[in-house]
Amino acid sequence: MGKWTTERPNDFILSLGDNFYPKGVVSEQDPLWHYSFENIYTDFSLQDDWYPILGNHDYQSDPDAQIRYSKVSRRWKMPARYYSKEVDLGSNGDKVLMIFIDTCPLIPEFHNNPKYAPYVDDQQPDKQLAWMEETLKNAGSHIKWKMVIGHHPIYTVGPRIKNYDTLAVRKVLKGIFDRNKVDVYLSGHDHSLQHLKPEGFTHQFISGAGSEVTPVTSGIGYSKFEAAEHGFMYFSIDKNRLNAQVIHHTGKVLYQTTLNKS
Repeated sequence: MGKWTTERPNDFILSLGDNFYPKGVVSEQDPLWHYSFENIYTDFSLQDDWYPILGNHDYQSDPDAQIRYSKVSRRWKMPARYYSKEVDLGSNGDKVLMIFIDTCPLIPEFHNNPKYAPYVDDQQPDKQLAWMEETLKNAGSHIKWKMVIGHHPIYTVGPRIKNYDTLAVRKVLKGIFDRNKVDVYLSGHDHSLQHLKPEGFTHQFISGAGSEVTPVTSGIGYSKFEAAEHGFMYFSIDKNRLNAQVIHHTGKVLYQTTLNKS
């Protein structure tokens, strides 16, 4: 990643949840901040702003410690469990709307699971969904792209194709995406690299192959690309085009595609 971003423009980095294995961090002073973040992503080109979201593993300790760490680290930018950001696309006022969501409370089973319940039960899923719908609906004409970033995929060709968590987030998110014409949904959770285009408006990218790799199934109709390889993704956007590249950990481009605005 450091070599890739040294050689190419980079404005910020997204972390798609499960930021700390195996059970999140217990505080802003947890040694995992150094073992799994500060002393890992050390390249000068990776000292840009990082915009994280929470994953299920992060919920096994204090997820709000990751919010509080934003006051410790210059580059870790998590203002809340869910939040939004408008990013400039040039000098004409065009922007991309990025909505960072917390998918764990959207899964009913998590509220009955002792691993997650202490930190999930105080969340209000309906309040978050209403906020997301309102934020998308109120996007002005200057918003050229709408992107949502969440941990759990709504579709996958990895091991969780029919898992309760995939089905649960699909049930509550897909309608919102279609109604508000969300262009792209970025997620992690499955440990692979995927580009999916199921029925509806939204393209989905899964980038969860930074730590371990799990199998993918080929030949599923809504999959445009899938790979059980370690790697990451690189996106570049202007008002008319969104280019996505899937990068192998060795730096090889495994796949790329460009979405166009009519």
